[in-house]
Amino acid sequence: MQLYDSGIFLLDGKTIVPEMEAKRELREKKEQLKKGTISYRILQAHNTGSNQEKLKIKFDAITSHDLTYVGIIQTARASGMERFPLPYVLTCCHNSLCAVGGTINEDDHIFGLTAAKKYGGIYLPPHMGVIHQYMRETMAGGGKMILGSDSHTRYGALGTMAVGEGGGELVKQILEQTWDIEYPEVIAVYLDGKPNKGIGPQDIAIAIISAVFRNGYVKNKVMEFVGPGVSSMSTDYRNGIDVMTTETTCLTFIWRTDEDTREFLKVHGREDAYQELNPEAVAYYDGCIYLDLSTVHSMIALPFHPSNGYEIRELNENMEDILHQIEEDAKKLIKNKDLKFDLLGKVRDGALYADQASIAGCSGGTYSNIMEAAYLLENRGTGSGIFNLSVYPSSQAVMMDLVRKGAIEKLMAAGATIRTAFCGPCFGAGDTPANGQLSIRHTTRNFPNREGSKPGKGQIAGVALMDARSIAATAANGGRITAADELGYNFECPEYVYDATAYNQRVYQGFGKADLKEPLVSGPNIKEWPELPALNKHMLLKVCAYITDPVTTTDELIPSGETGSFRSNPMGLAEFTLSRRVPDYVEKAKQVMNFEKARKSGECPAEVQEILDKIRTLEGYEDLKDELVDLSSTIYAVKPGDGSARGQAASCQRVLLGGANIVKEYATKRYRSNLINWGMVPFVLNEEANFADDDYLFIPNIQEILNTDMEQIDAYVIKDDVRKISLRIEPMTEEEKEIIRCGSLINYNRKCKKED
Repeated sequence: MQLYDSGIFLLDGKTIVPEMEAKRELREKKEQLKKGTISYRILQAHNTGSNQEKLKIKFDAITSHDLTYVGIIQTARASGMERFPLPYVLTCCHNSLCAVGGTINEDDHIFGLTAAKKYGGIYLPPHMGVIHQYMRETMAGGGKMILGSDSHTRYGALGTMAVGEGGGELVKQILEQTWDIEYPEVIAVYLDGKPNKGIGPQDIAIAIISAVFRNGYVKNKVMEFVGPGVSSMSTDYRNGIDVMTTETTCLTFIWRTDEDTREFLKVHGREDAYQELNPEAVAYYDGCIYLDLSTVHSMIALPFHPSNGYEIRELNENMEDILHQIEEDAKKLIKNKDLKFDLLGKVRDGALYADQASIAGCSGGTYSNIMEAAYLLENRGTGSGIFNLSVYPSSQAVMMDLVRKGAIEKLMAAGATIRTAFCGPCFGAGDTPANGQLSIRHTTRNFPNREGSKPGKGQIAGVALMDARSIAATAANGGRITAADELGYNFECPEYVYDATAYNQRVYQGFGKADLKEPLVSGPNIKEWPELPALNKHMLLKVCAYITDPVTTTDELIPSGETGSFRSNPMGLAEFTLSRRVPDYVEKAKQVMNFEKARKSGECPAEVQEILDKIRTLEGYEDLKDELVDLSSTIYAVKPGDGSARGQAASCQRVLLGGANIVKEYATKRYRSNLINWGMVPFVLNEEANFADDDYLFIPNIQEILNTDMEQIDAYVIKDDVRKISLRIEPMTEEEKEIIRCGSLINYNRKCKKED
């Protein structure tokens, strides 16, 4: 694999010419040749504005699952929504099991169905399909753009540029507003050669993620898959790679299409959705990842990130050193000194053993992955010990063909258990391993707690990501980590036969059929959003969480797993904010809420009064009026927002009266967008963090600051003394600034409606 240090010109889709080696006349046309990418054509086709650099995108369809759609619909309703103006697919694949909270999961599903009837949506019932597989089967197509409230919204292998964002961005589409973004850089992913036998899409994905995550090579950029190697893989296989590109922190991605893409859509009864997509004869890319697919070996991503990738053969050759380093890294992540994550204890006779395995979801549960796993386990057994294997086909349609072809029978005979379409193993709500165990999974993520353990309660487990092929080989070997590409076998996957009968029986197709007389059924856990304050003249922030980890994931900001059952109750879910990372955050944030409530009622707490008095010692603020200052909480984190797109990571802070985040950088665009849509100011430090937990920060004239370039913002740390620090806010659109002023997207839309 090679990462180019500069941009490249791609000639006829085949020849890479580094920018520094290109002829002068080619370099002089660079800006024009940027328009030769597939990405440019699709983005501009969906750009409703006149500026080709500041895009205002409208999508062809949107989609949400049951972890997010209630909050999105409630936000849209509060903002004045009357019906869904574009296809909106509501799937039930994250909270399919009523294991926590009594009836609340199924209450949300009923809400989803009745919302689809009332507002004109498409509703996929529980167990029928995971969100991304259903979208591949029924909605994605050449030249389209789809927006989803799940970070793994990726359908590039079908020619669709798909984006995962927080719920606020879907609300904007429902209200016929736009997704606003600066035209992104486009990185070519040039694939050459073809994968060796035993190599699956997860192996290729882990290799790419490991090469680009830490150096930020594709952060917030578009990855465009080109080159002859694309056609060496089936489209079903490509789907397994492109869904994992989310873990690179790229913005989105697109693949060139070919006859296999056409055939995939034809099999699914949608050949008319095919569009041939290739770069122009000469196209310029801002960077390039070159990968010879034949050089990829069976991979394993060790805990606790998909970028911790190693060739399995490399792991076997350097096992003690590698596992020791992973254990040392784990000590920095696990905030419980009494817990020890013991990988070396999983080594027996020089080999690493897993305790559990799962093949599931949008990445692992595809037809070709499970077919090959069944082939490898035919007439073999998983054993009767601790090791166990579960398999989750990604949709009812995939399940039906696996049953017809005997793959399910082979897996069951080997000792594997078969489940319905469910995303639980991906986010800690399904197949939670025992304390101290190692689980190997063909799923999307292996962040801390993604397997369901709770270090705060003395539990620790870990997930290593592997391809379905190596997982099957490992299962046949009693849990001993085994590389599928070392088995020397040949397997040709039988052609897939798609059958939509189950969907025709169960999926509610309501787009264009809104019936506003239809009652919207809300269970007792479904609550409206609380009133959120508009931005005042001055901000006073109390630091309620101070996080120095290199990266803070969305799962740490608001835990996934069983806590997600409370997602339809804004204040109920907020009780879990930062609970696995800063357990006292909620208590501190509530104290700030109570302080502000008391202050507004005329009984200012002594602690706050002392801070205000110190602010009045600043030149120019001697006569500061209390009513022009609003107190709220803030968190400091080095790099927050990696991972999930869930807007709840921001909304849970906001309903606890969060006013801002202060960071060195944001891990993803989508997390920053979530903050803005919930009315929180996305500050960035211009210097080292010269404050601490429980400190107060005064940001004067924030309303006026929004009218400036926002590059140098004077703020003050109010403690024993008063110290000045420098912040900035990276560029925002005028609409985003107004959302901040209004205090939330809901407030902004209410204001716009009144003005209309």
